[in-house]
Amino acid sequence: MHTTAVILSGPRELGLQSLGLLPPGAGDVVVEIAHSGISTGTEKLFWAGTMPPFPGMGYPLVPGYEAAGEVVEAAPETGFRVGDRVFVPGANCFADNVRGLFGAASRHLVTAASRITRIDAGLQAEGALLALAATARHAIAGFNTALPDLIVGHGTLGRLLARLTIAAGGCPVVWETNPVRRMGAVGYDVIDPETDTRRDYRAIYDASGANALLDVLVRRLAKGGEIVLAGFYTEPVAFTFPPAFMKEARFRIASEWNADDMVATRTMVESGALSLAGLITHTASAVDATAAYATAFTDPDCLKMILDWKATA
Repeated sequence: MHTTAVILSGPRELGLQSLGLLPPGAGDVVVEIAHSGISTGTEKLFWAGTMPPFPGMGYPLVPGYEAAGEVVEAAPETGFRVGDRVFVPGANCFADNVRGLFGAASRHLVTAASRITRIDAGLQAEGALLALAATARHAIAGFNTALPDLIVGHGTLGRLLARLTIAAGGCPVVWETNPVRRMGAVGYDVIDPETDTRRDYRAIYDASGANALLDVLVRRLAKGGEIVLAGFYTEPVAFTFPPAFMKEARFRIASEWNADDMVATRTMVESGALSLAGLITHTASAVDATAAYATAFTDPDCLKMILDWKATA
Protein backbone atom coordinates (compact mmCIF):
# COMPACT_ATOMS: atom_id res chain seq x y z
CA MET A 1 0.00 0.00 0.00
CA HIS A 2 1.16 3.51 -0.81
CA THR A 3 -0.14 6.99 -0.10
CA THR A 4 0.67 10.62 -0.78
CA ALA A 5 1.65 12.55 2.33
CA VAL A 6 3.21 15.77 3.54
CA ILE A 7 6.82 15.12 4.53
CA LEU A 8 8.73 17.47 6.79
CA SER A 9 12.37 16.55 6.13
CA GLY A 10 13.81 19.29 8.33
CA PRO A 11 13.13 22.88 9.34
CA ARG A 12 11.29 24.59 6.46
CA GLU A 13 11.90 21.55 4.24
CA LEU A 14 8.37 20.43 3.42
CA GLY A 15 6.72 18.88 0.42
CA LEU A 16 4.38 16.21 -0.88
CA GLN A 17 5.79 12.70 -1.44
CA SER A 18 4.69 9.14 -2.08
CA LEU A 19 5.13 6.88 0.94
CA GLY A 20 4.68 3.24 1.75
CA LEU A 21 2.02 2.32 4.30
CA LEU A 22 2.32 -0.46 6.83
CA PRO A 23 -0.33 -3.15 6.19
CA PRO A 24 -3.40 -3.05 8.45
CA GLY A 25 -3.49 -5.56 11.27
CA ALA A 26 -6.31 -7.01 13.32
CA GLY A 27 -8.42 -4.18 14.68
CA ASP A 28 -7.09 -1.61 12.18
CA VAL A 29 -9.02 0.47 9.69
CA VAL A 30 -7.91 2.25 6.54
CA VAL A 31 -9.19 5.82 6.15
CA GLU A 32 -9.14 7.96 3.05
CA ILE A 33 -8.56 11.50 4.27
CA ALA A 34 -10.58 14.34 2.74
CA HIS A 35 -9.38 17.23 4.93
CA SER A 36 -6.56 17.83 7.38
CA GLY A 37 -5.81 20.86 9.52
CA ILE A 38 -2.52 22.68 10.02
CA SER A 39 -1.70 23.49 13.64
CA THR A 40 -0.07 26.86 14.24
CA GLY A 41 1.20 25.52 17.57
CA THR A 42 3.10 22.23 17.49
CA GLU A 43 3.38 21.94 13.71
CA LYS A 44 4.79 25.43 13.41
CA LEU A 45 7.48 24.52 15.93
CA PHE A 46 8.53 21.49 13.89
CA TRP A 47 8.43 23.55 10.69
CA ALA A 48 10.54 26.30 12.23
CA GLY A 49 12.91 23.89 13.98
CA THR A 50 12.14 25.31 17.43
CA MET A 51 10.31 22.34 18.95
CA PRO A 52 11.81 21.43 22.34
CA PRO A 53 12.98 17.80 22.77
CA PHE A 54 9.90 15.62 22.63
CA PRO A 55 9.43 11.80 22.79
CA GLY A 56 9.35 10.41 19.27
CA MET A 57 10.61 13.62 17.70
CA GLY A 58 12.79 13.56 14.62
CA TYR A 59 12.86 14.10 10.86
CA PRO A 60 11.60 13.09 8.38
CA LEU A 61 8.05 13.08 9.71
CA VAL A 62 4.45 13.37 8.60
CA PRO A 63 2.96 16.28 10.56
CA GLY A 64 -0.59 16.93 11.71
CA TYR A 65 -3.08 15.55 14.21
CA GLU A 66 -6.34 16.83 12.71
CA ALA A 67 -7.91 14.83 9.88
CA ALA A 68 -11.35 13.78 8.72
CA GLY A 69 -12.25 11.29 6.05
CA GLU A 70 -14.01 8.08 5.11
CA VAL A 71 -13.35 4.49 6.12
CA VAL A 72 -12.39 2.49 3.02
CA GLU A 73 -11.38 -0.77 4.71
CA ALA A 74 -12.50 -2.23 8.04
CA ALA A 75 -12.91 -5.70 9.50
CA PRO A 76 -16.31 -6.46 11.09
CA GLU A 77 -14.81 -6.67 14.58
CA THR A 78 -13.69 -3.02 14.42
CA GLY A 79 -17.25 -1.74 14.69
CA PHE A 80 -16.78 0.45 11.63
CA ARG A 81 -18.09 0.05 8.11
CA VAL A 82 -16.85 1.20 4.73
CA GLY A 83 -18.27 4.66 4.13
CA ASP A 84 -18.30 5.79 7.76
CA ARG A 85 -17.22 9.41 8.19
CA VAL A 86 -14.55 9.62 10.91
CA PHE A 87 -12.12 11.94 12.66
CA VAL A 88 -8.52 10.67 12.86
CA PRO A 89 -5.95 12.19 15.26
CA GLY A 90 -3.03 11.08 13.09
CA ALA A 91 -1.37 7.69 12.76
CA ASN A 92 2.03 6.04 12.93
CA CYS A 93 1.62 3.88 9.86
CA PHE A 94 4.40 4.92 7.48
CA ALA A 95 7.18 2.83 6.03
CA ASP A 96 10.49 4.11 4.64
CA ASN A 97 11.72 5.22 8.11
CA VAL A 98 9.34 8.18 8.14
CA ARG A 99 8.07 9.09 11.58
CA GLY A 100 4.38 9.46 12.32
CA LEU A 101 4.76 11.40 15.54
CA PHE A 102 1.43 13.02 14.63
CA GLY A 103 0.94 11.74 11.10
CA ALA A 104 -2.40 13.12 9.89
CA ALA A 105 -1.35 14.99 6.74
CA SER A 106 -1.76 12.05 4.38
CA ARG A 107 -4.29 10.92 1.77
CA HIS A 108 -4.59 7.49 3.43
CA LEU A 109 -4.01 6.40 7.01
CA VAL A 110 -3.90 3.01 8.71
CA THR A 111 -4.77 3.14 12.39
CA ALA A 112 -6.38 1.21 15.21
CA ALA A 113 -10.16 1.48 15.19
CA SER A 114 -10.02 2.48 18.86
CA ARG A 115 -8.28 5.75 17.92
CA ILE A 116 -10.84 7.11 15.48
CA THR A 117 -14.18 8.77 16.15
CA ARG A 118 -17.30 8.43 14.04
CA ILE A 119 -18.67 11.86 13.11
CA ASP A 120 -21.71 13.25 11.34
CA ALA A 121 -21.52 12.77 7.57
CA GLY A 122 -22.42 16.43 7.12
CA LEU A 123 -19.20 17.58 8.76
CA GLN A 124 -16.82 18.26 5.91
CA ALA A 125 -13.69 20.37 6.45
CA GLU A 126 -14.93 21.36 9.92
CA GLY A 127 -14.65 17.72 10.97
CA ALA A 128 -10.88 18.21 11.16
CA LEU A 129 -11.39 20.78 13.94
CA LEU A 130 -12.62 18.29 16.52
CA ALA A 131 -9.21 17.78 18.13
CA LEU A 132 -8.78 21.48 18.79
CA ALA A 133 -12.34 21.74 20.11
CA ALA A 134 -11.72 18.75 22.40
CA THR A 135 -8.48 20.38 23.60
CA ALA A 136 -10.44 23.52 24.52
CA ARG A 137 -13.01 21.38 26.32
CA HIS A 138 -10.25 19.58 28.23
CA ALA A 139 -8.94 22.91 29.54
CA ILE A 140 -12.34 23.83 30.95
CA ALA A 141 -13.58 20.43 32.13
CA GLY A 142 -12.42 18.56 35.21
CA PHE A 143 -12.43 18.88 38.99
CA ASN A 144 -12.37 22.27 40.72
CA THR A 145 -12.15 24.24 37.51
CA ALA A 146 -13.78 27.62 36.95
CA LEU A 147 -15.06 28.91 33.64
CA PRO A 148 -12.77 31.57 32.20
CA ASP A 149 -13.83 35.15 32.69
CA LEU A 150 -10.76 36.27 30.73
CA ILE A 151 -9.33 34.48 27.67
CA VAL A 152 -6.04 35.69 26.20
CA GLY A 153 -5.87 35.31 22.43
CA HIS A 154 -8.66 35.20 19.84
CA GLY A 155 -7.16 32.57 17.57
CA THR A 156 -8.91 29.27 16.89
CA LEU A 157 -8.31 27.87 20.39
CA GLY A 158 -9.34 31.13 22.05
CA ARG A 159 -12.57 31.24 20.04
CA LEU A 160 -13.39 27.65 20.95
CA LEU A 161 -12.74 28.38 24.63
CA ALA A 162 -15.08 31.37 24.40
CA ARG A 163 -17.81 29.36 22.63
CA LEU A 164 -17.61 26.56 25.19
CA THR A 165 -17.76 29.10 28.01
CA ILE A 166 -20.87 30.70 26.52
CA ALA A 167 -22.44 27.25 26.10
CA ALA A 168 -21.78 26.55 29.79
CA GLY A 169 -23.44 29.79 30.87
CA GLY A 170 -20.35 31.97 31.25
CA CYS A 171 -19.59 35.38 29.81
CA PRO A 172 -15.88 35.81 29.07
CA VAL A 173 -13.86 38.79 27.99
CA VAL A 174 -11.22 38.06 25.34
CA TRP A 175 -7.97 39.95 24.87
CA GLU A 176 -6.55 40.27 21.36
CA THR A 177 -3.78 42.63 20.20
CA ASN A 178 -4.39 42.04 16.46
CA PRO A 179 -7.31 44.28 15.36
CA VAL A 180 -8.24 41.90 12.52
CA ARG A 181 -8.64 38.99 14.92
CA ARG A 182 -11.00 40.93 17.17
CA MET A 183 -13.76 40.26 14.65
CA GLY A 184 -16.02 37.21 14.65
CA ALA A 185 -17.11 37.15 18.31
CA VAL A 186 -20.70 36.16 19.08
CA GLY A 187 -21.99 36.65 22.61
CA TYR A 188 -18.75 37.99 24.13
CA ASP A 189 -16.46 41.00 23.87
CA VAL A 190 -13.00 41.01 22.28
CA ILE A 191 -10.91 43.98 23.38
CA ASP A 192 -7.45 45.46 23.20
CA PRO A 193 -5.81 44.53 26.54
CA GLU A 194 -4.49 48.10 26.83
CA THR A 195 -8.07 49.32 27.26
CA ASP A 196 -8.93 46.86 30.05
CA THR A 197 -8.84 48.21 33.61
CA ARG A 198 -10.10 45.13 35.45
CA ARG A 199 -7.99 43.61 38.24
CA ASP A 200 -10.43 41.02 39.56
CA TYR A 201 -10.51 38.11 37.10
CA ARG A 202 -11.10 34.80 38.84
CA ALA A 203 -9.96 32.52 36.01
CA ILE A 204 -7.65 33.62 33.20
CA TYR A 205 -7.08 31.17 30.33
CA ASP A 206 -4.04 31.94 28.21
CA ALA A 207 -4.42 30.61 24.66
CA SER A 208 -1.64 32.77 23.23
CA GLY A 209 1.40 30.62 24.01
CA ALA A 210 3.33 33.78 24.93
CA ASN A 211 5.66 32.88 27.80
CA ALA A 212 6.29 36.48 28.91
CA LEU A 213 2.68 37.23 29.90
CA LEU A 214 2.47 35.70 33.36
CA ASP A 215 3.45 38.79 35.31
CA VAL A 216 0.88 40.82 33.38
CA LEU A 217 -1.81 38.24 34.03
CA VAL A 218 -1.01 37.90 37.73
CA ARG A 219 -1.69 41.61 38.18
CA ARG A 220 -5.16 41.10 36.68
CA LEU A 221 -6.17 38.28 39.05
CA ALA A 222 -8.55 38.48 41.96
CA LYS A 223 -7.08 37.14 45.19
CA GLY A 224 -6.98 33.35 44.98
CA GLY A 225 -7.56 33.41 41.23
CA GLU A 226 -6.21 30.90 38.72
CA ILE A 227 -4.20 31.18 35.52
CA VAL A 228 -4.62 28.28 33.11
CA LEU A 229 -1.88 27.72 30.54
CA ALA A 230 -3.82 26.38 27.58
CA GLY A 231 -1.21 27.08 24.90
CA PHE A 232 2.13 25.43 24.18
CA TYR A 233 5.26 27.21 25.38
CA THR A 234 8.71 26.73 23.87
CA GLU A 235 10.60 28.90 26.34
CA PRO A 236 10.76 28.58 30.14
CA VAL A 237 7.61 29.93 31.75
CA ALA A 238 8.37 32.13 34.77
CA PHE A 239 6.75 34.75 36.97
CA THR A 240 7.79 37.20 39.68
CA PHE A 241 6.98 35.63 43.01
CA PRO A 242 5.93 38.55 45.30
CA PRO A 243 2.88 39.70 43.24
CA ALA A 244 1.75 36.08 42.81
CA PHE A 245 2.29 35.53 46.55
CA MET A 246 0.13 38.54 47.40
CA LYS A 247 -2.64 37.29 45.12
CA GLU A 248 -2.29 33.68 46.34
CA ALA A 249 -2.35 32.85 42.65
CA ARG A 250 -2.87 29.33 41.34
CA PHE A 251 -1.43 28.01 38.08
CA ARG A 252 -2.70 25.06 36.04
CA ILE A 253 -1.44 23.48 32.83
CA ALA A 254 -4.05 22.10 30.43
CA SER A 255 -2.73 19.24 28.32
CA GLU A 256 -4.17 17.53 25.25
CA TRP A 257 -7.66 16.08 25.00
CA ASN A 258 -8.64 12.58 26.04
CA ALA A 259 -11.34 10.17 24.89
CA ASP A 260 -14.01 11.63 27.18
CA ASP A 261 -13.32 15.11 25.84
CA MET A 262 -13.74 13.89 22.28
CA VAL A 263 -17.05 12.17 23.04
CA ALA A 264 -18.40 15.24 24.85
CA THR A 265 -17.23 17.60 22.11
CA ARG A 266 -18.69 15.52 19.31
CA THR A 267 -22.01 15.40 21.16
CA MET A 268 -22.02 19.19 21.57
CA VAL A 269 -21.25 19.74 17.90
CA GLU A 270 -23.90 17.29 16.71
CA SER A 271 -26.53 18.77 19.03
CA GLY A 272 -25.77 22.31 17.93
CA ALA A 273 -24.52 23.38 21.38
CA LEU A 274 -21.06 24.09 19.93
CA SER A 275 -20.55 25.61 16.49
CA LEU A 276 -17.37 25.12 14.48
CA ALA A 277 -18.47 27.65 11.86
CA GLY A 278 -16.27 30.57 10.93
CA LEU A 279 -13.01 29.10 12.24
CA ILE A 280 -11.57 28.04 8.88
CA THR A 281 -10.26 31.10 7.04
CA HIS A 282 -8.05 29.40 4.43
CA THR A 283 -8.34 26.19 2.39
CA ALA A 284 -5.75 24.88 -0.06
CA SER A 285 -5.36 21.79 -2.19
CA ALA A 286 -2.92 19.32 -0.68
CA VAL A 287 -0.83 19.56 -3.84
CA ASP A 288 -0.04 23.14 -2.75
CA ALA A 289 1.00 22.03 0.75
CA THR A 290 4.36 23.85 0.74
CA ALA A 291 2.74 27.23 0.18
CA ALA A 292 -0.19 26.40 2.46
CA TYR A 293 2.06 25.66 5.43
CA ALA A 294 4.01 28.87 4.88
CA THR A 295 0.76 30.86 4.78
CA ALA A 296 -0.57 29.16 7.91
CA PHE A 297 2.57 30.03 9.86
CA THR A 298 3.41 33.50 8.52
CA ASP A 299 0.12 35.20 7.57
CA PRO A 300 -1.44 36.82 10.68
CA ASP A 301 -4.82 36.86 8.92
CA CYS A 302 -4.81 33.05 8.65
CA LEU A 303 -6.85 31.73 11.55
CA LYS A 304 -7.03 28.10 10.39
CA MET A 305 -5.65 26.49 7.24
CA ILE A 306 -7.22 23.28 5.93
CA LEU A 307 -5.67 21.00 3.31
CA ASP A 308 -8.15 19.47 0.87
CA TRP A 309 -6.97 15.99 -0.17
CA LYS A 310 -9.85 15.02 -2.46
CA ALA A 311 -7.93 15.70 -5.70
CA THR A 312 -4.85 13.81 -4.46
CA ALA A 313 -4.12 10.20 -5.35
